[in-house]
Amino acid sequence: MRADKPVSEPPTFPGRMSEPPTFPGRSWLLPSALLDPDPDPGRDPGDGRPGRRPGRTARDWVVDFTCFLLAVFIGLLGADTVRNETDLPQAFAVFDQVLGALACAAVWLRRRWPVGLAVAMVPVCFVSNTAGGAGLVALFTLTVHRPFRYVAWIGGASLVLNPLFFWLRPDPDISYLWAVFLSVLLTAAMVGWGMFVRAKRQLLLSFRDRARRAETEAALRAEQAQRLAREAIAREMHDVLAHRLTLLSVHAGALEFRPDAPRPEIVRAAGVIRESAHEALQDLREIIGVLRAGEPDDAGRPQPTLAALDTLVSECREAGMKVVLDQRVTDRAAVPTSAGRTAYRIAQECLTNARKHAPGAEVTVTVAGAPGDGLTVSVRNPAPPGEVPPVPGSGQGLIGLTERATLAGGHLDHGPEDGGGFGVRARLPWP
Repeated sequence: MRADKPVSEPPTFPGRMSEPPTFPGRSWLLPSALLDPDPDPGRDPGDGRPGRRPGRTARDWVVDFTCFLLAVFIGLLGADTVRNETDLPQAFAVFDQVLGALACAAVWLRRRWPVGLAVAMVPVCFVSNTAGGAGLVALFTLTVHRPFRYVAWIGGASLVLNPLFFWLRPDPDISYLWAVFLSVLLTAAMVGWGMFVRAKRQLLLSFRDRARRAETEAALRAEQAQRLAREAIAREMHDVLAHRLTLLSVHAGALEFRPDAPRPEIVRAAGVIRESAHEALQDLREIIGVLRAGEPDDAGRPQPTLAALDTLVSECREAGMKVVLDQRVTDRAAVPTSAGRTAYRIAQECLTNARKHAPGAEVTVTVAGAPGDGLTVSVRNPAPPGEVPPVPGSGQGLIGLTERATLAGGHLDHGPEDGGGFGVRARLPWP
């Protein structure tokens, strides 16, 4: 895993979603409802309700102006029909045309109040023949921006009133049945067109939401991968360095409290300190090298296996620990590399914990197993002979050992035993 990152990459924050690019450079071709950067998740997609309403795009202005011209054109056709109605009073004809002009002007409010405009157009269109175009535009807008239940009620009311309207005010140019049929056909065409536009808009919104979710999931996966990598690094550094540093601490403490010790013992302790410091630096350098190069864990120096357990116990005995090693493995050379390395790390961490939490107590390390039966590692120590101050940050090593054993296909149990001691038992696969 590399820690470097391009400087030009924008920072990301957990829990926040950045807007995926949608037709970059051509946002003016899309409706404003599709460009809302932060839509309300509780509302119907593409409903155009007021609230955080984005401004009209160039496409919206063109569509609104086209709808206005369509309403005016149909209104002019209706006005010509009104002039041909010979039995219609002149005052009512003027009222019809004024009401139609107001209805055409109200088309500009269709985005803000689609339901209100459509409801108002039902009685207006029943009274005014010139308001028919505005009524069709209002019904189309309602279909685009609202669920179908609104369209069913308002459109159904309009269809019910249309036969009555043409019965009371028959068209002088066409028959009654043709007038009703054309009215129903135009209404159905507007509803169908509006449903098509709404379906296409919701499809685009669903694509945008999927892109957002995919981006969020990718960011979460990257964050989780980084967290797991950090945990793996911390666990490896803890397993590798804790043993070396505790040996340094033990021998340095012996030199500090026994300055009058014989010279051979001082020389031996200083040699152990130097060798432990050198090994700790080598291990740390190896881990940093793996991080920089992105190489696997087994690159560089050979990783310890079960055969290195004798050396580990000898180092602990030289540091003054009482360690009993009981190996009952049929063929140590046949132990799988992964199981042997895990067994070594478990014993190493347990000896380090015993040195910190139960100084002076005798530790028993038992390793047994055979092919097909599995490999078991058991580390036990009695209660310490004296009072031991609490060590900060305890328990992290055991958590790492449990994860390591699980990754190797086994399991690990640990806990206090009768008499105040502590035991760790792990079982690893050995096919």
